[in-house]
Amino acid sequence: MKAKDALGRHGEQLAADYLRSAGLQVVDRNWRCGQGELDIVAVDRRTLVACEVKTRSGTGFGTPLEAIGWQKRRRLRHLAVLWILAHGLFYDEVRIDAVGVLRNPAGDFTIEHVRGVG
Repeated sequence: MKAKDALGRHGEQLAADYLRSAGLQVVDRNWRCGQGELDIVAVDRRTLVACEVKTRSGTGFGTPLEAIGWQKRRRLRHLAVLWILAHGLFYDEVRIDAVGVLRNPAGDFTIEHVRGVG
């Protein structure tokens, strides 16, 4: 496995753990369909939350959250609806969250969670 892929997987695990500790129930990870992938699908009370996770080892190309543009947010909302249809479930709301995971030079990670980005 490439170092970048390993970093991404580790970041997604850290994000899932963080979301659980914040009170969300993680119900699916790395859900794929023909139109894309949802990194983490969670439930926050009666709200379905589709979470995009971006992990970086530095900010040379911007922060992790800066990598989630408006087109990606729009696609995530569409994918969240497809996830709901595929699973036959109903929620009061759908929310798109972003989780940025940044590894500093010492090897420690910081997590930034932004609710309702799209």
